[in-house]
Amino acid sequence: MAVSLEFVKDYVQEGLGDKLSASVLAHGELTLEVAAEHWLEVARFLRHDSMLDFAQLTDLCGVDYLTYGDVEWDVTTASRSGFSRAAQATEADSFDFDAQEEGAQFAGKRFAVVIHLLSVSRNMRIRVRTRCDDNDFPVVASLVDIWSSVNWYEREAFDLFGIMFSGHPDLRRILTDYGFVGHPFRKDFPLIGQVEMRYDAEQKRVIYEPVSIEARVLVPRTIRADQRFSPAVERDD
Repeated sequence: MAVSLEFVKDYVQEGLGDKLSASVLAHGELTLEVAAEHWLEVARFLRHDSMLDFAQLTDLCGVDYLTYGDVEWDVTTASRSGFSRAAQATEADSFDFDAQEEGAQFAGKRFAVVIHLLSVSRNMRIRVRTRCDDNDFPVVASLVDIWSSVNWYEREAFDLFGIMFSGHPDLRRILTDYGFVGHPFRKDFPLIGQVEMRYDAEQKRVIYEPVSIEARVLVPRTIRADQRFSPAVERDD
């Protein structure tokens, strides 16, 4: 039996009370905000409550909110298609990359964990998000005992964002190499990496060395002109 998200929003607010930080229903999607200390309790409620029955966890990902809300590209005059999706850098609101590389302190809770849940019996999906309390050592409780499918998702979030999941049975890297240093999806991770690998014929094995590429900042921008939006050229003939 399908139920509306409006009903779910009210039902969850009544069932969880102050354990729910916020609930937002927008664009046909329901997002629940939960404090890290209530992460497990809320997850169990959503999984085992017979009215909700969110039996499947379809995705978990990490989020890094460093530089969130900062503006570097002006796209207010760009169209939505073709090469005209160009963006112009603005001087006033440009990112301070040097400050980020020096480890500038982030004012709010930098890291978050987001899960997407599916209830087949109720034909609905919701999103649940929690934010890690410590920016230097982000950690939340593992959901493996509630949804076994989350095992590799949590390993991925640990590998790419450095988020720890307490109680995970096998928390280790899953995408990067065992000797990899850092977490590549963090906003302050150097774009060129920190080490490079090559095969050494003398040692007959792959070795790691400090990266030899000169440090640089790569910013995506449109470099191809689109004549459709160029001023008309008057001809003398």
